[in-house]
Amino acid sequence: MSPAKDSTAKPLNAYRMTATLKNLVYKLTPTSSSFNVPTISKKPGEFAKAPTSDALFPKTTPEVDGDECLHDCASCEVKYPRKFTIDETEELYGHVKGWSTHLIVATGKSDWVRDVADEKGSIMEAVDKGSVKPTNGKLMLSASNIPIPDHADHSTTVLLLPSFQFIDNVTPANTPGLITSFINTGPTNTSPLPGSSIPASTNSSLPPTLPASESSSADPVSVAAPTISPPPPALSASGLKARPCPHKYLILLCSQKTRDARCGQSAPLLRKEFERQLRPLGLYRDLHDERPGGVGIYFISHVGGHKFSANVMVYRRGGPKNAKGENGTNALDAQLEKLNVQNGANGTPEDKEVVLDANKSQEEDDESGEAAQCIWLARVKPEDCENIIRYTVLQGKVVKPESQLRGGFDRSKQLVSW
Repeated sequence: MSPAKDSTAKPLNAYRMTATLKNLVYKLTPTSSSFNVPTISKKPGEFAKAPTSDALFPKTTPEVDGDECLHDCASCEVKYPRKFTIDETEELYGHVKGWSTHLIVATGKSDWVRDVADEKGSIMEAVDKGSVKPTNGKLMLSASNIPIPDHADHSTTVLLLPSFQFIDNVTPANTPGLITSFINTGPTNTSPLPGSSIPASTNSSLPPTLPASESSSADPVSVAAPTISPPPPALSASGLKARPCPHKYLILLCSQKTRDARCGQSAPLLRKEFERQLRPLGLYRDLHDERPGGVGIYFISHVGGHKFSANVMVYRRGGPKNAKGENGTNALDAQLEKLNVQNGANGTPEDKEVVLDANKSQEEDDESGEAAQCIWLARVKPEDCENIIRYTVLQGKVVKPESQLRGGFDRSKQLVSW
């Protein structure tokens, strides 16, 4: 009896044919970044679609970033299964639907029912199917492997982005309070960072509006910053308690094998390699490590595009400007420039390793405590992890935008990909 075939794998030619047709549609469909769209002025506080991916997230170059950005990790021993096949040809950038906030629910699991909102008695079901809805735009809802607190009342914790807040004591019964007191009153992906300064007139190729389908209300919603109420009290009337997320960066990996086996295969392998890269920098944080700083790595449920597995979302916390005056980036480069490396006897720098305290070097970034950027990548392989840490997580740059960048936002630049 012949072995059963892997139901998740498709012939490569099938992906190529589908991608060819979709790419043709993309090219023939007018977009907001087309050459015939008139340039408009963008007022302070308004967000616009980035005219190019490089305008949103800079691409690494060897002249600026060194030759390392041209090469995948040579020491990586983690590999995907031999029959791990994905779509390698369809265009990625600019096709993700916009979202305003992201709610990540602690479940202690790395796989869930096909649609997490169908899990009976869950926070996901209560949020998605309840009568109280967010009023500040589309909410992305994810289950995660964040551990469930050991509470007698069986409540759990959620992580709210871009506010970078953990909210404790959440139950299905008090999700209306979660929405009204925390989600609706908090920042969104299209609200400027506190203290950010954008010139009064900035050229943009898209009117700053979201289509009605991307908002929780029926009418089109301006992408201009909503009026944000003062932060809710630490302990709300419904018993919900907010606290800051301690991490500087978050890496979210889709691990839901009930949607696609490739997600269940890729997430643990990527986490292993990310951990190997982060430990020498002192940045790795496991699920129970709440030391300030570092990188939290969480498995989340389906985010769409599993045929582009692995999907990786990088949320970067940061203030409006770093030590070099650049928006939305970090101060590692500035710290390197301050290092005084003595020359050797022959007038050349001594061959020695300089170890940075990566957490300390990022202190100037952490002014607002909110997410400044989300960089959404796909087709990520273990050998990409080294440069994703080096450039994307720590510097907000993208190494392979043509083949891996799906989209995202930068609140300092007030630009989005949708």
